[in-house]
Amino acid sequence: MEDVANEANNKLKPLKYPGLGLFMTFKIIFEIIVYIIQCTWRGVLFVFKDIPIMIWQRLSGKVDEAYRGTQAALQKEAKPKEATAPKKSVLNMDLNDLLKNTSFMKKKFEKLEKEKVKLLEELQGPGKIRSKEAKVYKFTAKNKEGKLETGIISGLSKLDINTFLVQDGYDVYKIENNQYIDFLYGQKSILAPKLKTKDLLFWLTQLSTYLKSGITLAESIRILNLQMNKKPTYKRAFQSVIYELTMGEPFSAALEKQGTMFPPLLINMIKAAEATGELQETLDDMANYYEEIDRTHKQMVSAMSYPTVIMIFSLAVITFILVWVIPDFLEIYESAGAQIQGLTAVVISVSVFLQNNLATVLLVIILIITILVICYKKIKAFRVKAQILGMKLPVIGDIIIYNEMAIFSKTFSSLLRNNVFITESIDILSKITNNEIYKEIMYNTINNVVNGEKISLAFKDHWAVPDVAYYMIVTGESTGQLAEMMGKVSTYYQEMHRNIINNMKSFVEPILICFLAVIVGVIIISVIVPMFELMSQIKQ
Repeated sequence: MEDVANEANNKLKPLKYPGLGLFMTFKIIFEIIVYIIQCTWRGVLFVFKDIPIMIWQRLSGKVDEAYRGTQAALQKEAKPKEATAPKKSVLNMDLNDLLKNTSFMKKKFEKLEKEKVKLLEELQGPGKIRSKEAKVYKFTAKNKEGKLETGIISGLSKLDINTFLVQDGYDVYKIENNQYIDFLYGQKSILAPKLKTKDLLFWLTQLSTYLKSGITLAESIRILNLQMNKKPTYKRAFQSVIYELTMGEPFSAALEKQGTMFPPLLINMIKAAEATGELQETLDDMANYYEEIDRTHKQMVSAMSYPTVIMIFSLAVITFILVWVIPDFLEIYESAGAQIQGLTAVVISVSVFLQNNLATVLLVIILIITILVICYKKIKAFRVKAQILGMKLPVIGDIIIYNEMAIFSKTFSSLLRNNVFITESIDILSKITNNEIYKEIMYNTINNVVNGEKISLAFKDHWAVPDVAYYMIVTGESTGQLAEMMGKVSTYYQEMHRNIINNMKSFVEPILICFLAVIVGVIIISVIVPMFELMSQIKQ
C-alpha cells in the first residue's frame, strides 16, 4: 500500500510547479484559436473552392456526354451509305420549303396570306389615314432571307409602315395596333429600350465615322442596325429612326420619338448641331463626354463596392463562427458543468439565436433593404433625407459632391459650347442628375435667369456647392467665358474625385480588417474565459 501511495505522489508531483500549469493553459488557448481558424478556413474553402469544383464537375460530365454523343454520330455518318437522294435538313430549309413540308406551317402560311389580303384592303381605306401623333405598330413580315419576322415600329399610319417595310425588302403580312401594344411598347412603357453607355459610345463613334466617309445619315443608321441587331429593343428603335428619317423628320426629332432610348442631353446637342451644321463634331464631342462620364461613374461604383464587399465578407465570417463553431464549445462547457456568464453568455445567446432564426434574420434583412430601396425610388421626401445624410458623412459626402459637380460642370460646358440656350441647358441638367439637392439648385437657377439675375446666385452660400466651384462660376460669368471655366471646374473635380477614391481604398481596407479582427477577438476571448475557470477548478 505504501508503494502505491508513493507512486501516486510521484505522478502528482509535477503539478506542484506553477510554470507547467501556465504552460498547459496557454497550450489549450492556442489549440482553441487554431481550431477556430481551421473551422473558418474550411468554411471559406468550401464556399470558394469546393462548390465551384462540384459545379464544374457536373458541367464537365454533361460536356463529356455531349462530346461522346457527337463522336458517335460522326462515326455513324462516316460509314458507307447507299446512294440516295440528299435530304434537306429542316435547319437548312428556307421559309417556302418549310411551309411545303409541314402541315402546321402550311396552315399558318394560309392564315398569313389571308391576313395579307385583309391588310391590302385596309391600306386602301382606313389604313392610309395618318394620325396626328406617332403610334406603335406590330408587324409580321418575311425578310430578305426568307425568314418570318415580328417587330415593333412607330409610325403615323399603316400605309407608311407598309411602304417603309416594302422598301426595306420585307414581304408584309400583318400590321396591327391596339391598346395592349401601346401599353407594352409605347414610349412610357417599362419595356421601352435604353442604350447602355458602352453601346452608346460605339453608336456615336461609328456614326461619326460613317458620316465623315460620305455615307448618308439614313444609310449609316441602317448599317448600325445590322451591326447592333442582337438586341431586339435596339433593332426596333433603329428601324423607327430610319422610318422617321425617310419621312423627312429631323435627326433630333427622330431620336426624341424613341422615348428613353437616347439621352435628352444628346438629343438637344444634335438639335443645336443641326442648326449650326456641325453634326460630326458634335457626335465626337458627345462620345468623349460619355466616355468621361462613364469613367467617373465606374470610379464611383468602385469606391462604394469595395468596402461593401469587404463588409459582407466580414459579416459572413462572423456568422459562420457564431453558427457553426461556437456550438461545439457550448457542448464542452455543458458537459464540464462550467458556469457561463458575462460576455460569454452574450456571445452564446447570439449564437443560439442565429442557429434557430438564421433564415428569419436573412429574410428580415432582405425585406428591410427592399423597403428602403422602394422608398428611395418612389418617395421624394425620403430620397431627399437619405441624400442629405449621405452628403453629410465625412468621406462619402465628399465623393458624392465631387461626382455631382464633375458631371454638372462637364455637361453645362458641353451645352454652352454647342450654343444651347441657358434655360434649356439648366432644364437638361436637372433631368440628368438623380440628386434632389442639385435639382433644386437647377430650378433656382432657371428662376434667377428668368428674373434677369446671375446664374451664380443660386450657388452662393449653398452647403452642397464647394467654394472653389462657386468662385470659378462667378469668374466665368464676369469674363464671358463660362463654358471654358465650367470645363476647368469639371477637370478639377474629376481629379479630386479620383484622388479621394484612391485614398479611400487605401484607408478603408485596414479599418475593415481591424473591425473584423476586433469582432473575432471578442468572440475568441468570450470562448477562452470559461477555459480559465475550468483550469482553476482542476487545480483546486
